[in-house]
Amino acid sequence: MRILALDHGTVRIGVALSDELKMLATPLDYLPAEPFAQLVERLRQIIREKEVELILVGLPRNMDGSYGPAALKVQEFVAALRSALTVPIQTWDERLTSVQAHRYLTQGGVRGRERRQKVDQMAAAILLQSYLDSRSGA
Repeated sequence: MRILALDHGTVRIGVALSDELKMLATPLDYLPAEPFAQLVERLRQIIREKEVELILVGLPRNMDGSYGPAALKVQEFVAALRSALTVPIQTWDERLTSVQAHRYLTQGGVRGRERRQKVDQMAAAILLQSYLDSRSGA
């Protein structure tokens, strides 16, 4: 069984997946955020194919730990997912994951349009790896 991580965005949702031992996160893809029904159907397909037991959704927080308007949108997204999917869904602090993703991709020589397309899935992988590391005490 694996963990699926989602980095919520208004246009794209980054997707990452853990290995079966829940030690490593791998960027998977990004999915269009709209239409929601198609997103849910694609998530159901991934859940079945990859044997997902938990969905982890990044919850944006301000640097002081408070929640802003983006967090409210994610909470609404999570509520909608919970009513559409049977897999447990948990949120996880995603502060600075997009900043880290941009940095890693830039350092890796990924430029322009390609970087914009990969940043969401990379942010999801960073989010998931943070969660996995916290569970293992790493």
